[in-house]
Amino acid sequence: MEHLLALDAGTGSIRAVLFDLDGRQVGVSQEEWTHLADPNYPGSMDFDYEENWGKVVHCIKDVIHKTGVSPTSIKALSATSMREGLVLYDENGQEIWACANVDARAGEEVCQLKKMNPELEKEIYNVSGQTYALGAIPRLLWLKKHEPEIYEATECMTMINDWILYKLSEVLQVDPSNGCTTGLFDLEQRTWEAGIADKCGVKADIFPVVNEAGKVIGKVTEAAASLTGLAAGTLVVSGGGDAQMASVGVGAIEAEQTVVSGGSFWQQEVNVGKPLVDNAGRIRVNCHAVEGLWQLEAIAFFPGLVMRWFRDAFCEVEKAEAAASGRDAYEILEEKAKSVPVGANGILPIFSDTMNYSAWRHAAPSFVNLSLDPEKSGKAALFKSLQENAALITYGNLKLVEEATGFFPEEVIFVGGASKGKLWSQTLADVLGVRVKVPVVKEAAALGTALYAGVGAGLYGSIKEAVDSVVQWETTFTPNMENHQQYLGIYETWRKVYAEQLKLADLGVTTHMWKAPGY
Repeated sequence: MEHLLALDAGTGSIRAVLFDLDGRQVGVSQEEWTHLADPNYPGSMDFDYEENWGKVVHCIKDVIHKTGVSPTSIKALSATSMREGLVLYDENGQEIWACANVDARAGEEVCQLKKMNPELEKEIYNVSGQTYALGAIPRLLWLKKHEPEIYEATECMTMINDWILYKLSEVLQVDPSNGCTTGLFDLEQRTWEAGIADKCGVKADIFPVVNEAGKVIGKVTEAAASLTGLAAGTLVVSGGGDAQMASVGVGAIEAEQTVVSGGSFWQQEVNVGKPLVDNAGRIRVNCHAVEGLWQLEAIAFFPGLVMRWFRDAFCEVEKAEAAASGRDAYEILEEKAKSVPVGANGILPIFSDTMNYSAWRHAAPSFVNLSLDPEKSGKAALFKSLQENAALITYGNLKLVEEATGFFPEEVIFVGGASKGKLWSQTLADVLGVRVKVPVVKEAAALGTALYAGVGAGLYGSIKEAVDSVVQWETTFTPNMENHQQYLGIYETWRKVYAEQLKLADLGVTTHMWKAPGY
């Protein structure tokens, strides 16, 4: 039997996932990792490339060992990762600095860029689809000022998924779907735009070759094979950003298909046939992993992490019940929340705002409008309100896309860990007022990555052929339109309350949950 290996480097963990050619997950090995702040630099989020490479190696070795597959049966591999995370290399190809995705140390540099030319960010956005919020430009300027030796020694820059492939093949390159998140890309041309770097005063000669997803870039070296247990000569294939690969993994490879990825962050991806930009600069525009397609993207911050916090802080009983029964604690919480009415008895969670890419920040985390009646504001109601809130943010973000394009989806594909929740999936359908389709494979980013590895190896004739042969649907949730009408009113109330809470954080009375550097 032939296999494909996907390496999925998320914000919270690295996973090695092995698939057969029918898209069935044969095995997985996962290691959690953390991205520590440098105490000298507020907002920093370092990526420990030495320790984390050890975790990548362990996961590859472990999945081969656990599944018992022959390394020679793995015909190709590829990698996906969190977007925006950077790795820098010196002239010898040695890593010298790296940061994770929401590193926010470069606030002063953003302020300087805006002061130098108040129109520059808009100019960059119109070409690249990105603002300063998560891009590489402020971080490079930060290094130029604070770590000049590292900056001067930098000869190449890649994203984290490209770093994994480099460690296995010794080939430095990037793909468009993740490389574009640096803000140093020409979206339409799907390659680097050195003019942006020149305007911002950062190096314009550190950009490696760009390869579309599915292109064979090299082979596993003897050295990497001895470390990982892979067969030397295994094909190494260009991959992509996690949200884009998740879209591929659920078959969203045509214009106007819409995907909601429900993980630590929730991403709303709308496929478009040309790189449109929002005149107000509120939404992000990326290259899709599929050549000839782009994606309008909006992001909700931390719904998955907020739910994990709620579970771990308040749900010891459910966690114990889950451990004793072998069930998932979230499944038990959903059962208890089923009877909570629409609107969760008026509870309004304040966590992520809707997308505002050019002025990105979020109010202080809180619950508003609680009742002192424990039946109305107990654990089940709070849990239900968090599920509703993630769906309401999604609705607001898709309405922003509609303003920019005139398009609102008739159907949404829901993937990621949140899509395992039947109550959450139905709530999303009710809030959006459209059908919500849930695929059999929920962790779609790894599957999309494996499919592109298969395309590179010639095991599928095209990504469309791969998707058509592999993607299967588990359930379709039909909206309750009476509930939808109620949620439209709840959404308007939540927006008003959120605006007031955001004012408090902007005044410094409360503390933003997160804010972009330089805001």
